[in-house]
Amino acid sequence: MAAATRRLIQRVSTTRLSTAGARRSYGGVPESNSKAPSSSSSQRLMELESEFSAHNYHPVPVVFSRGNGSTIWDPEGKKYIDFLAAYSAVNQGHCHPKIIKALQEQVQKLTLSSRAFYNDKFPVFAERLTNMFGYEMVLPMNTGAEGVETALKVARKWGHEKKHIPKDEALIVSCCGCFHGRTLAVISMSCDNDATRGFGPLLPGNLKVDFGDADSLEKIFKEKGDKIAGFLFEPIQGEAGVVIPPAGYLKAVRELCTKHNVLMIADEVQSGLARSGKMLACDWEEIRPDMVILGKALGGGVIPVSAVLADKDVMLHIKPGQHGSTFGGNPLASAVAMASLDVIEEEKLVERSASLGEELRIQLNKIKKQFPDHIKEVRGRGLFNAVEFDSKSLSPVSAYDICLSLKERGVLAKPTHNTIVRLTPPLSISSDELREGSKALRDVLEVDLPKLQKINAGKTPVSHLTECDRCGRSLYA
Repeated sequence: MAAATRRLIQRVSTTRLSTAGARRSYGGVPESNSKAPSSSSSQRLMELESEFSAHNYHPVPVVFSRGNGSTIWDPEGKKYIDFLAAYSAVNQGHCHPKIIKALQEQVQKLTLSSRAFYNDKFPVFAERLTNMFGYEMVLPMNTGAEGVETALKVARKWGHEKKHIPKDEALIVSCCGCFHGRTLAVISMSCDNDATRGFGPLLPGNLKVDFGDADSLEKIFKEKGDKIAGFLFEPIQGEAGVVIPPAGYLKAVRELCTKHNVLMIADEVQSGLARSGKMLACDWEEIRPDMVILGKALGGGVIPVSAVLADKDVMLHIKPGQHGSTFGGNPLASAVAMASLDVIEEEKLVERSASLGEELRIQLNKIKKQFPDHIKEVRGRGLFNAVEFDSKSLSPVSAYDICLSLKERGVLAKPTHNTIVRLTPPLSISSDELREGSKALRDVLEVDLPKLQKINAGKTPVSHLTECDRCGRSLYA
C-alpha cells in the first residue's frame, strides 16, 4: 500500500510539473536552463531574499546555514566567529543542546493553547521567572517590542487609575538615543530619523530627556510629574552604541521616580540575562525598577519569548480583555524559556560574561593604543561592548566597511551609526575565540583600512552627524 501511494504521488507531481508552464507557479522558483548559482549557494540565497523580501535591513553579506555555540558556518562550509549573537538573543550560544532538547520534548506534546485556556507549562514558568527576579507577577509576550508596548500600556493604565492622571493625559518619559523596537508607539519616542520619517503622525504623550542626565530628569518631573506615568530607559543603551550612564545615575533615577510617584521601567531586553556581567544591567547599581522588560535571550535564540515583570499593585490594573497575545505564554515558549534560564544559571554565564568582558576590553584597549588616531573609545560591561572610531581618521571608510573586512577574516559583527562596531558575542565564547576576534580587528586596521581608504579616496563619506528631527542636535557626533 505504501509503495502504491508513493507511485501515485510521483505521477501527480510529474503531471503538475509538466503543466507548470501554462500556469502561475506558487510552489517555488521556476527552473531555469541558465547556469545560475546553486539554489543553496550563499549568492543565490541573498539574491532570493533581495528579490522576495522587503528591504528593511542592510545585512552584512554572509548567509547563516549552521550554528553551534559561538561558531557559524555558511552554505559553502566557511566558518565564522559570531560577535553579534543576534543582538544578544543567543547569549547561551547557538543551538544549545539543553534548550534544543526542551524544544524537541515539548513540541511533541503541545505547542499552543492560547490564553483562552490554561496549559501545564506557563504557570510553572511564571512562578520560576517571578521568583528568580523578585517580582510578584509576569505578563508574557513574544518579542521585545511587544514587551515594551505592554509595559507602556500597563504604565498608562496605572497612571490613570492609581495616580489619577486625567483621561488621555498620561505621559511617558524616555531618553534621547533610545531604542525600544520599531512599533509605532516606540518610534514615537525615537531620536532616529530613519525610524520616524514618513511614519507620521507619531503618537502623542511622550517627553524626552538626555540619557545619563539625572538633573534633566528631575527638572521634567518637577514641571510635569503629576501627569507622568512612567520613565522608560535602557540601563545601557545598545543601539546607540553601548552607551553606559555615569556612575550613580540609576540610583538617582530610582530616587526620583519614588519621590515623584513615577514608574521606573527598565528595558532589559538586550542588556539583561547576563549580557552585561550581571543578571540585569540594573544590578550594577543594585536598584529595583517598578517594571522590567525581558526578551531576546529569554528564548535562548530558539523561539521569541518576552515578559514584563511587576508587582501586583501595578500589574493588576490590567483586566481580562484589556491586553493579550495569542502566543504569549504558550507551552512551547515557556518550556524553552525555563531551559534558557537553567543554562544561564548552571553554566554561570553572568560570571563568564564579566570575566571574558574584562579580557576583551584589555585586548581592545591595546589595539586602541596601537591605533589612537582611528579608535576614539572602547566601552562596555561584561560582553556588551563597542568600539567607536574617529570619523575623520576613518573617512571615507565607515564602520560597515570595517565589518565587511572583519567578515572576510572570519569574524561577524555589526555597525551602528556609521562609526561604531558592537562586539557582543555569545556568552559561551572561549578566550581563544575572543583573541581571534581581537586579532582580526587589529589586522583590519593595520592591513585593510589603508587599502580601503585608498580605494574610496574622493568618495563622499556617509555622514554620521544626523540632526535629530525632534531636538535638532547631532546625537552621535
